[in-house]
Parts: sequence; C-alpha cells; structure tokens
Amino acid sequence: MQKADISVGKLVEMIAAGELQLPEMQRRYIWPATRVRDLLDSLYRGYPSGSILVWETDQATPTHGMAVKQALNPFSGYKLLLDGQQRLTSLSLIVRGEPVLVRGRKRPIEILFNLDHPEGPPAEVLEVESDENTPFEDDVNPDSDLDEEMDDTVESVAQRVSKRTFVVASRNLLSDPKWVKVSDLFNEERTDWELLKPLQIQPDDPRWTLYTKRLARIRKIRDYLYVVNILDKSLSYEEVAEIFVRVNSLGVKLRGSDLALAQITAKWKNSLALLENFVDEVEEHSQFSLDTGLLVRAIMIFATDQSRFKVVGSISIERLQEAWEQAKRGIYFATNFLRANAGMEDESLLSSPFLILLIAYYGVRHDEKLTSSEEKTLLRWLFIAHTRGHYSRGSTESVLDADLNLIKRGESPERLIEVLEQQFGRITVDSADFIGRGIRSALFSMAYLALKAQGAKDWWSGLGLSLSHQGRNNFIQYHHIFPKSKLQEYGYEKAEINELANMAFISGRVNRGLSNTLPVEYFPTIIAKRSITALSAQCIPTNAKVWTIDAYRLFLEQRRELLAAAVNSLLTGESDS
Repeated sequence: MQKADISVGKLVEMIAAGELQLPEMQRRYIWPATRVRDLLDSLYRGYPSGSILVWETDQATPTHGMAVKQALNPFSGYKLLLDGQQRLTSLSLIVRGEPVLVRGRKRPIEILFNLDHPEGPPAEVLEVESDENTPFEDDVNPDSDLDEEMDDTVESVAQRVSKRTFVVASRNLLSDPKWVKVSDLFNEERTDWELLKPLQIQPDDPRWTLYTKRLARIRKIRDYLYVVNILDKSLSYEEVAEIFVRVNSLGVKLRGSDLALAQITAKWKNSLALLENFVDEVEEHSQFSLDTGLLVRAIMIFATDQSRFKVVGSISIERLQEAWEQAKRGIYFATNFLRANAGMEDESLLSSPFLILLIAYYGVRHDEKLTSSEEKTLLRWLFIAHTRGHYSRGSTESVLDADLNLIKRGESPERLIEVLEQQFGRITVDSADFIGRGIRSALFSMAYLALKAQGAKDWWSGLGLSLSHQGRNNFIQYHHIFPKSKLQEYGYEKAEINELANMAFISGRVNRGLSNTLPVEYFPTIIAKRSITALSAQCIPTNAKVWTIDAYRLFLEQRRELLAAAVNSLLTGESDS
C-alpha cells in the first residue's frame, strides 16, 4: 500500500475535477453544520484529523455522486474514496463556497470566523450531537447557533458566542463585521482590505496586524497535509469492500448498517441506487424520511427473520433481492399504517425507527390483511411501545428480535402487549410521568397525537393539527403557554419552564403574535374568538385562577392530569382515532 501526503487544496481540486469518486458502498454525506464548524476549528489549530483511504483502480466500478458539484472525469481510471468522505466534502463546500446536495436539494452550510476570538485552546469542549429531533419549530429565535439549553439569558449567549472561534452562521452574527464568512476567505477575489473594511480600521492599527495574521492562518488550511493511504489496483472490488468494513469496524465512524451495506453492495452491484430511490419515493408520497441503514436492517429482517447484521456476508444475492421486495412491501404498509391509523405523519414522531420495522414485518407476515381486532390491538401496541420507549433502552436488537420471533410464531398483537406489561409493569401514564418532561420525551409527541385525536385546532386559522400544513404562517410550532422570559423573571426553574405541560401546539402566526404575553391576558381573546373549546381541546385548564404567573405550578399540576387522561385514551384504545 502506497502513502502520499496531499494537501487539502489539492484534494478539493481532485474532487472538483471528478478524479475522486465515491464507491457505491459509501453512505451519503450526513454531517450537520456543527461538525463542519468543529473540523475547521481543528485544522485552524493544527490538530490531527485522521487520514484518508483511497483505492486507485481501472475497473468499471459502481459509484455514486458526492454531495458537491464534480466535473466528469475524462480518464478511464478512478480514485475511489473509502475513508474521509465527510471531511473532504465539508472542506470542499467551504473552500469552493458551494452548497452540498442532499437528495437532489441544495443545502447551504455557512461557517463564520470570529476575528476577535480568544487566544489559546478552545474555550468550550466539543459538543456531542444528539440523535434526537423534534418535528416542531421552537418558539425561540431559529437563527441561533446555540442549543436551547444555552438560552437562559441574552448576556450568557453573547458571552459564550464571543469565546468561540467558529460558529454556524446566523442572521444576527452576519451583521457583525467581526464575524467573517470562512468561504469568503478562500475566495481569491476577496482581499483582506475588503473583508476588514467594515471594521473601519487602518493598516497602522494593531488590530489590523492581528486580524490579517488570523485570516492568513485560515487560508493555510488549504496547505494542511492529509496522509492518503492508496490501495493497490490489483485488488478486487470484493476485497476492497472487506477492507472498507475492517477499517471502519475498528472505530466508531460507521454504524453496523453502513458496514452491512458495504457487504451487500459488494455482491449486489448498483443496489445502493435501489435503496436511495426508494427512500426518495417514500418521502415524496408519505413524508417519512427514512435512512438507508433502516432499509438494510429491514432486508436482514426479511432475509433471516432477525435484525442483526452478523450473517449478512453469507446471504446469497438471490435471497437479498427477495428480501428487498418484501421489505419494500412492509415499509409501505408500515408508513401507511402510521400515517392513516396512528396519525403519525413522519418519522420524527416515533421514539425509535424500529417501530416501523416491527409493523412492516407484521404486515407482510399477515399478507397486509388485518382484521379489525388486529388493527386496533396493533395500534395500541404501537402507542404503548412508543410512549414507554420499548426500543429506546437496553439491548434494542435483542428486544426487536424477541418481538419478531413472536410474530414469526403466529402470536397475536395481544401477546406483544403482554410483553410490554412484563417489561414495564404499568402501560398507562399518570400525571407524575409528565413532571420535568420536555421536547425530547416520547410523551411530547404522544401529547401532540392525543390532542390531535380529540380535535385540537390552531387558535387563529381553526385548522386541525397537522405537520403537513403549507405556508410559514400555518406551520405547527410548540408554544410556551407561559412565556419563558416571564417565568425566568419570577425565578421558576428551567425544567418546569420547558416542561411539556407548558406547551401548546399552534401555528407560527399565532406563536409570533402572542410573543411574551401571559395567558391571563390572551386566553380571553382566544375564548371570544373560538370558544372555551379551543383551550379544553388542548388540555388547558379552563379555570382562570390558574392562568396567572403566581399560580403557574398549580397550572402545571392541573394540565398534567388532563394530558395524562388524553394520552391514556390512546394507550387503552378508548380514543375514536
């Protein structure tokens, strides 16, 4: 194996010229903007950032496009990027000043550099990205680069931002001349004078010397040398796929599904395109945005009746293809069931994507024909498993495999519910379960589903709750009934301020209009416009005595009781939904 030291600038040029391609076994570009920010920070400081693995080959090999624009390669040979895609794509989009392409859509990523950053090591530790998400917009400033956990006060936010060297761009910081777009620094048409002119400083100002040195230091990132390991041309695609799996198995860079996908594509050429096209098709028709890793696990389930990837290398291509056809049928059934029967409009309402797999398997094993009893019981199982985090704790693969085995044996959904009762003891919720629970809890989406099931509507338009409303004014947001700023002034704790019992689901138009108004002031207007039902349908206490800020904790107690009753109507099957 050969080694070469190649600069970032040269690697970016190779990507632009189409000299570096992605083999089919590689996953898509998935880095969030915060990871791009942290990579730039590491290179700016001269920290090591790993090596690159490339296979140089003359073989006709299945590839797929990178997430940045590439020219057609006029030569017959290829250099296939096996390790380093996320880093090099990120650097390419910054150095070239272009957006990334994600599923055919342009996604701009802009990172800002703090000319006034403190000297020395990073002021903050690296943030660990959360896998959790919420389908609703927050009612705080959406342009902030900072987490919701950091928004205690304006002063603390400003202080923490000022200590950072790089941040994800926001409108507020773009208006500050001390924050410069990193992509502008790599634009040869942008001079230091042009970049620093908004600061109104002259070359004899000490800051001019400091800032220009820092700008030059960023541009030196193009000279950063990566060690590029080059696999020999004589290797076969299958052997390279095995190397890819072994290299990535040694670290935590790729998930098991990514490694399994590499083994599948090694024997089943062009299979990745089938999976990616199916992902796009499902999203277009159902709004469910599925990960290819979930599809790989679905293939394993229908090929082997279990979910683990250990035996993927021994499965024949014929069996993989047969399992893929079953997986497609099952996932169509599952997403339709989730949307039409459960009211779950996209995957972000699920506590685990494994719930999709279980329903898919059940649907196919029953030839997609459910009796009325089976449908209702399976729906109850879904709500209980979601709420209780059935696949969100412990050895989730073992739990899923046990459930799959029950279905394989022909057990009914009632047996699946019995398993939940054995696992959790209590399958309903009570008001205490809501204490301190926020948007990261499964109860958050269950509260949304419960309110939706009992006819909750937006306070302005009268539209029923839905994540698919069109138009910015109609997007459903979660709204703090008692505004955070007011509660902070009165000394309430953060956990109780952000508790879901203080959340209502309303449109962006209403949310912006209410701003920092207290419920004792705006509830009477809502009642006059849409009657008291507008509040009761959202499980909001109609007793005006608890609408004052002094009675906030009593308000939370009463609303927890109402929310628990609404959620239990779904868990027990008593709801008409």
